[in-house]
Amino acid sequence: MPEGHTIHRLAAEHRRAFAGRTVRAESPQGRFAAGALLIDGRVLVEADAHGKHLLLGFDDERWLHIHLGIYGKYTFGPLPAPAPTGAVRLRLSATGEPGETGETGEPGKPGEYADLRGPNVCELLDPVGKKALHTRLGPDPLRADADPESAWRRISRSRASIGVLLMDQSVVAGVGNIYRAEALFRQGVDPSRRGCDLGRERWAAIWADLVELMAEGVRVGRIDTVRPEHTPEAMGRPPRVDDHGGEVYVYRRSALPCLLCGTEVRTEVLAGRNLFWCPACQTG
Repeated sequence: MPEGHTIHRLAAEHRRAFAGRTVRAESPQGRFAAGALLIDGRVLVEADAHGKHLLLGFDDERWLHIHLGIYGKYTFGPLPAPAPTGAVRLRLSATGEPGETGETGEPGKPGEYADLRGPNVCELLDPVGKKALHTRLGPDPLRADADPESAWRRISRSRASIGVLLMDQSVVAGVGNIYRAEALFRQGVDPSRRGCDLGRERWAAIWADLVELMAEGVRVGRIDTVRPEHTPEAMGRPPRVDDHGGEVYVYRRSALPCLLCGTEVRTEVLAGRNLFWCPACQTG
């Protein structure tokens, strides 16, 4: 499932392609036909992200709420768009410059389209529904309005493990399996440590690390978590080969030696997801 940095990148991509433009909306698959009809011909005025939720705002105060889930994906491209293939839930397209509503736009400005396939959620919200969504989500390390104290209040009262709490989107929004494993490793925290035993300073360090790591993920488009002194070049080791890309400490490195101490990286299923950690480095 895409983690929060991917959704923030998608919000930026929608702003770049469609902000201020009149968009055409259709549902080739048919499953979002009624919703597409309501936003067809409207101007996209805002693209926002909160955790793993993408929110596209239109000039009639409707918000398109998308949660990709495990199988959802986006495809962007220039117009003219190809004939839809597969189960395209929603196609957005726009031509011209911001504020233009014509069908052709300026010469050399062919416009763009975006195809959405397989989302877990694709729905329209009114402002009340959007506010309710934000309310049920925890602070997002990538949002300027994030309040890490609200997460700390939940964590400090909980007997659940920090490994579970970091994946609870009502506690912290946007953190997925990779950022969970890597932030806990970087801070030397045992993922089984209870939230109420964590300590405020340790939580502050984890939050600061998430802010830094996820912002870098937005910038480069992949998850890199190793410090400069632990890169393949610095350590003289082979680079990671994985379809997720990026250099990491423990994620998907089960039974391999820890990059720092050589101890075998362990894994177990926690809250339905594979958890990775180093038992020697993560004792805090």
